[in-house]
Amino acid sequence: MRTDGAPSWSLRRRLLAAIVSASVVLWLAGLGIVTAIAWKETGEVFDDALEEAGYMILAATTDWNERGLLAELAPGGGHGRKVDMQYQIVVGGRVLQRTGGAPAVPFVAGFDDRHGFADPEVGGDAWRVFVVRDAARRFEVQVGQRAEDRFDILEELAESLAWPVLGVLVLVALVCWVLIGRILQPLRRTAAAIGAKTPDDLALVPTGGQPREVLPIVTALNGVLGRLDAALQAERRFTADAAHELRTPLAGLHMHVQLLQRQHPQPELAAPFGKLRQDIGRITALVDSLLTLARLDPLARTQPGRRCTPLAPLLERLLAEHGQAAAARGIGLSVRCELDSVDADPDMLAIALRNLVDNALRYCPSGSRVEIEAVRAGGRPRIAVRDDGIGVDEASRRRLSERFFRVLGQGQGGNGLGLSIVRRIAELHGIALSFGTGLDGRGLGVVLDFPATGAP
Repeated sequence: MRTDGAPSWSLRRRLLAAIVSASVVLWLAGLGIVTAIAWKETGEVFDDALEEAGYMILAATTDWNERGLLAELAPGGGHGRKVDMQYQIVVGGRVLQRTGGAPAVPFVAGFDDRHGFADPEVGGDAWRVFVVRDAARRFEVQVGQRAEDRFDILEELAESLAWPVLGVLVLVALVCWVLIGRILQPLRRTAAAIGAKTPDDLALVPTGGQPREVLPIVTALNGVLGRLDAALQAERRFTADAAHELRTPLAGLHMHVQLLQRQHPQPELAAPFGKLRQDIGRITALVDSLLTLARLDPLARTQPGRRCTPLAPLLERLLAEHGQAAAARGIGLSVRCELDSVDADPDMLAIALRNLVDNALRYCPSGSRVEIEAVRAGGRPRIAVRDDGIGVDEASRRRLSERFFRVLGQGQGGNGLGLSIVRRIAELHGIALSFGTGLDGRGLGVVLDFPATGAP
């Protein structure tokens, strides 16, 4: 199930192409570096070999001493040679002439071929020897080099190449890390989109532009989201329909109770009729709250109809609606308005403030004060409803906005949905809802911090 027209792509192919391309480019670069270093090192070896050959010719054209030793190949002993070769002139199996480092016995005895290489061991040392004989087989020249010296050359070459090769490997790892991170970025975006899902946002995850390897997972997830959304919508419709259907019979029941109370004015029936009317009122309030929540829940995917809402008329209406109930209970209800307006849906804001004032008047004892405050705090509009009643402990404050939660021991009726409605309205407007202490460090204070002007 595609949610847009963007083509899909293969994550495996992109990774393979990126890694192979980066490896080839960096391999060529590394090969160039290694070739340059190897060329430098082997050039030095070849130069030493030429120098050795020059000294050998020089020694062959000079007199040798009574011991048959050729002249020294490195005058002054200060020349650090990489190619330390030793020479012998062998006639009839005896060494007639040799360099100072060569053994007194031939490197290779009984060599049959006219020329070739051999790997003898002389005096406990391993040698690599080249033997060449003249055409008449009267004498032979044997040139040898210790195997240890040859390994020293390789070791020096390896030391010269170690750091460049290590640098190339680190560069390969870094380039692959960056390339793989870029290729996997769509996966991170998809994971972030899935992680941001809430029960109010069950929109399908876009499948266009997804890797082919991930597409089945996203498609399956979209199927789950679709079924979950359908189930939640059915539940909300049921709640709304049930609440709507219950309002009419409850209103009729309330009228019948009033009629019965008039028909039977006996004093002993006054209390039962009053209790019945009170229970009907609680059920009606519960149905109204459920209906309000059912109407608010589907609004998560659409912005509420926010506009510049004047506060003074709204707060005056609240004061008029609740003034009589507050006076009947001996509670002082006041308004302090220092804001001209806020950006909100006026009907939803009125519902939220009405629930806050109802809660304050319901749970405050006689003689308390309730204040509605509209001010600017920290550059943001703030509306708060505070009282100096008995208050709520810290543990209960964290659960006040849960549905059907009521603080025990208050001795007042209620359905536990008033603050849930306030929280829902605050979420739809991006308003920060918080609970704290009320007036004079006592009671309960409910604060609505609106977004700063221009903020979403």
